[in-house]
Amino acid sequence: MLKSQDIVVLMKLIGEEPGWTFEKLAGEIDLSPSVIHRSLSRARDSGLYDSRRKKINGAALFDFLVHGARYVFPAARSGEARGIPTAWAAPPLVDRLSVSGENIPVWPHALGEARGIALEPLHPVVPGVALRDPKFAELLALFDTIRVGGARERGLAVKELGHRLGVESLPA
Repeated sequence: MLKSQDIVVLMKLIGEEPGWTFEKLAGEIDLSPSVIHRSLSRARDSGLYDSRRKKINGAALFDFLVHGARYVFPAARSGEARGIPTAWAAPPLVDRLSVSGENIPVWPHALGEARGIALEPLHPVVPGVALRDPKFAELLALFDTIRVGGARERGLAVKELGHRLGVESLPA
């Protein structure tokens, strides 16, 4: 059974240069190499990762993220918090949508510069890694949009995620 950290690891691998190692990846996402290895084993067993080529299966991951992941990893919201904007209130969608500063979804984090409604991140490491890695932050923000956005926002997120996974021809 997939765990939330497995999706975090797979998202980090999107666009990763060949030659990455478990140790390098672990250092970048604040998880141990053994956790990375177990995550990729579960992803392989689920058909989301090809361990021989050390590549994600973009089409399968896209299908899972768009059609299943929000049911497996439902979003949990809580009260107002200081944090890092996510979903449609963060890049890459914030420039495409009219977003008011009130009640935006944020990952709670002490170093966050926005106030909004707290949205529990997919995994506890997400906010810290997102501060260091904008590309990773964008991918998780797209996933959060799919989890909590309205139809318009989800449609934009699905299209952008498909583009980043190289599967834009798949129907959403």
